[in-house]
Order: sequence, then structure tokens, then C-alpha cells
Amino acid sequence: MGRGWRGGRGWQQAEVPSADDAAAWFGGRLPDGWFTGAPEVTVDREEIIVVGELPALSEEHADDAARAAAEEGRISRFREETRDERIEIARQAEHRYQRKVAWGARLGGTKALFTTHSAPVMTRLRQPERLVLDTLVDAGVARSRSDALAWAVRLVGEHADTWLGELREAMSKVDDLRSKGPDLA
Repeated sequence: MGRGWRGGRGWQQAEVPSADDAAAWFGGRLPDGWFTGAPEVTVDREEIIVVGELPALSEEHADDAARAAAEEGRISRFREETRDERIEIARQAEHRYQRKVAWGARLGGTKALFTTHSAPVMTRLRQPERLVLDTLVDAGVARSRSDALAWAVRLVGEHADTWLGELREAMSKVDDLRSKGPDLA
């Protein structure tokens, strides 16, 4: 695959089809009764993650730990019972969108993702950044520099969620404006 400039978002692999309609496609394709409402569909360049809310538990539980165990069990049962059909739907979506598809389910306070994709990312770090990663490894927070970098990215994502959302919205507006501009090709 060739490399090229895509949508002002940096150098990436060659174009992949738009997945702007992925939430609607999954909403129409999924069997009735799997989820209590429309699934949450998250898309990036490599993967589509589909997470749906399962029907609430009807049983009473002695405490929060018992309820959490029941939620985990129900999610596990959903995963097993729907495996073949999820694989077929994922195969169709992967052909349509040229991205891997992962699944998840949410029930009460429990959320589980099934077989998500881990994409390698290459970066160059100067010594001060490498020392941060090495400190995390030496302290046992991470097993490797790669794990330490993933941990740091998750931490930033958790604490900067609002700002990242605003940034994505602004990038979308820039893309819209760029598409309305003159064609210089």
C-alpha cells in the first residue's frame, strides 16, 4: 500500500472507505433483541468497535460483588451464544469498510470488549521521553516501553476527553470547509 496525505490528518496508509454510515449499517444489520437500543459504534482508521447494552438482570443479588459477577456471566453467555453470527456480520463489515471489527457488551456497571485489534505505532522519542517510559517500567507500572507508552496514552485520553472531543469537532469543521473549497488537482 502506498502512503499519502489524507484529509489533512497526517501521513497514513492509502485511503480506506468512509465509515460515516457504520452506526446506521450495524443498526440495520444486527438481529433484533441483541441489545436494548442502538449499539455504540466507534470507528478509527484500523478498527470498528460495536458495543451494545444487554437487557437488565431481573434477579436480586446479595451485594455489588455478586451483581458484578452476574453481569460478567451474562456478558460471557452473550459472547458465546452470538459468536457465529457476530463473525459473519464482522466479515461483511470488514469487506465493506476495510477495517477490523471488534465487539463488546455493557450490562449495568460492567463493560467487556471481545478480541479488539492492537495496531502497532512507530515513534521516535528523545532521552527525556524515554526516561519517563523507563521509569514506568522500572516501577512495575508497565512491562515494557511499549506498554508504558500505551498506559500514558490511555491516561491522557481519560484526562483530556473533553479537549480531544473539541479537537475532533474542530478537525471535522476544517474538513468540511476544505471540501467546499476550490479543487486544485
